[in-house]
Amino acid sequence: MMTSKAASIGIVENRLPFFLLILINVFVGSMVGLERTVLPLIGEELFGLASASAALSFIVSFGFSKALVNLLAGALADRFGRKEILLIGWAFGLFVPLLIIFASAWWMVIVANIFLGINQGLTWSMTVNMKVDLAKPSQRGTAVGLNEFAGYMGLSVMAAVSGYVASTTSLRPEPFFLGFGIVGLGLLLSLFVPDTSRQVARQTASGESSLPFWQAFAQTTWKQPALSSFSFAGLTTNLKDGMAWGLFPLFFASGGLSVSQIGVIVAAYPLIWGMAQLFTGPWSDVIGRKRLIVGGLWLQAFSLWALLAGASYGWWLGSSILLGLGTAMVYPVLIAAISDSAPAPWRAKANGVYRFWRDSGYAFGALLAGLFVDTLNVSWAIGLVAVLPFAAGIVTLVRMQESLKKD
Repeated sequence: MMTSKAASIGIVENRLPFFLLILINVFVGSMVGLERTVLPLIGEELFGLASASAALSFIVSFGFSKALVNLLAGALADRFGRKEILLIGWAFGLFVPLLIIFASAWWMVIVANIFLGINQGLTWSMTVNMKVDLAKPSQRGTAVGLNEFAGYMGLSVMAAVSGYVASTTSLRPEPFFLGFGIVGLGLLLSLFVPDTSRQVARQTASGESSLPFWQAFAQTTWKQPALSSFSFAGLTTNLKDGMAWGLFPLFFASGGLSVSQIGVIVAAYPLIWGMAQLFTGPWSDVIGRKRLIVGGLWLQAFSLWALLAGASYGWWLGSSILLGLGTAMVYPVLIAAISDSAPAPWRAKANGVYRFWRDSGYAFGALLAGLFVDTLNVSWAIGLVAVLPFAAGIVTLVRMQESLKKD
């Protein structure tokens, strides 16, 4: 009886571990939200970084470290187990608030974000892979939507909370004391999650075998039209987010907004992103993946251009809400589409490769944003970055075949 239950497939059938994984991902997302509002301002006000490229270097270190760890996470999970990798990810998270609190130079903040990237690459990859393992094929959009909803709700709430703490105390160390509690709770909850290797074995069809790492990389990067278009769409989505992370606080501050107002706008974007995924993921299980992906990419581009057309708190808040909605239409649906298209034995590797390209977007977004700001200005940087998700929508429209599978 215990073995049969442990190997069951379906969200309802595995509701207890599934709910626990949702809760864990709230804390995973909170680790990023901890510095979302505050860290760009720390770079400018406490470390006196005048160059945008230098100020955004912490996002570059985060993006590349997370991307590389994502690339390895699938293979590591297949070898050592999802739960073990999840626990290791939390151990790396402990260094993030510690380094930022005691940073005497900007390079220490950059190192802190390398540890944050490792933490996110291991923990977020495992929570999403484990949920997909537990779900039926027709529930993958729902599973991923719930996972991303939880993570980005945690990110949004913590972005607002850390912004409030910073506005009532100081930019550091007070906001980062919260980080120790986040890591402790995340680690504690992760100890009680059962591994999902039995579910993976049950979903593996007779005769199927895992691909070697580099073959899975090639299939997901360029060989398979659908998988490669997903990778490009994910990269442009997070490239836009890397730009938003670094430039939005500076853009709104130059428009005369207070730290608390900036915190609300910066939090609203991932809040809508997180909440809407509760609906867009399950919706993709009904209408398919392609329309949501293409429409979401184009809405992201439109929202960034709309942001530049206004100059008031209300207008910017509305544009950020639209940006969150466009991102929510894409984010969980791309992971569900990857899971549809890659067989179970190398699904974790395909997700890892996709997440490598997607999260490289953070770094490329920060690099491009810094280059454009230093050579042009913040408004030009936002407008030019918006071209890329628009182009990705065209690529996906042309290359992707509908990937939704029924049980």
